[in-house]
Amino acid sequence: MKKLSLALTTLALTFSAGSAFADSSSACDAGERIVKFSHVTGGTTHPKVVAANNFADRVNKEMNGKLCVVVYPNSTLFGDSKELEALLLGDVQLLAPSLSKFGSYSPKYGVFDLPFIFKDMDHAIRFTKTPEGKKLLKAMEDNAGFVGLGYWMSGMKYFSANKKLTLPSDAEGLKFRVQTSDVAKSMISAMGASPQAMAFSEVYGALQTGVVDGQENTWSNIYTKKFYEVQDSITETNHQLLAYLFMTSKDFLDSLSPADHDQFMAIADQVTQEANESVKAKEAANRANILKAGGKINTLTEEQRQTWVDTMKPVWKKFDGDIGTDVVNAAAGA
Repeated sequence: MKKLSLALTTLALTFSAGSAFADSSSACDAGERIVKFSHVTGGTTHPKVVAANNFADRVNKEMNGKLCVVVYPNSTLFGDSKELEALLLGDVQLLAPSLSKFGSYSPKYGVFDLPFIFKDMDHAIRFTKTPEGKKLLKAMEDNAGFVGLGYWMSGMKYFSANKKLTLPSDAEGLKFRVQTSDVAKSMISAMGASPQAMAFSEVYGALQTGVVDGQENTWSNIYTKKFYEVQDSITETNHQLLAYLFMTSKDFLDSLSPADHDQFMAIADQVTQEANESVKAKEAANRANILKAGGKINTLTEEQRQTWVDTMKPVWKKFDGDIGTDVVNAAAGA
């Protein structure tokens, strides 16, 4: 088995999706089943990129002769709007979309979008290990055929805009890019701003041209996508979690032999744990990288942060019934 993940990442960045697929097929050994892993993140240091490549390396080494995982980063195979459909059609076998994308499949995933429900990533990780958190991995299995393999943390989120944001009222009248999440849209509306859902790959251009005035993201996304270049500053709100659902389809899992299924799931769990343990250091490094590159970061006083918290609390009440009080309480108390 050739070492595939890094080599094929380069192929996917260099060629179109169609030609990358053709080349990746020939890179696998004869008789191996090709497992395509598509995601939308670029660069080499982003937590999702590192985790995806690590997973591919582990499977390709430990399941040599059986499975050949090929990673397609940076929307080179499928973008935000097409990847879930591609998974259902069997055109791709692995994805790692943001949890914010699954509200239409199960409103319970909205718990991850609730502003200020998690104090930090350690708090969020504790929730994913609770019975309620583990149950959510299979929340879409019956109605959509999606199965979660693990939660990949990317970091806490921070607001950036074309003006300095100190209080939520500073965002009044501005347009903010958000993911396709009703919770996220309500959060932006609570600030007196206008939510604009769009694909991740479109955000830099939208900020640059003024289609939107601001966005919310992790240090790693803000740095690797250079959002700081087209924003006045970033405010260290630490308001929300960005996490990805490392996922596959029920059809793919059911197609594996019992032994291969167990080995595949064990590798997925181990890579997930390792990835989450390393995220905090990567986030701190990319925060420093933003400052080094000339980006500006605003810090909040305790009083200012409390104003943000108070402004967002009504969002919890609005979605408590849809998400489920048991899930919200489990997340808040983890």
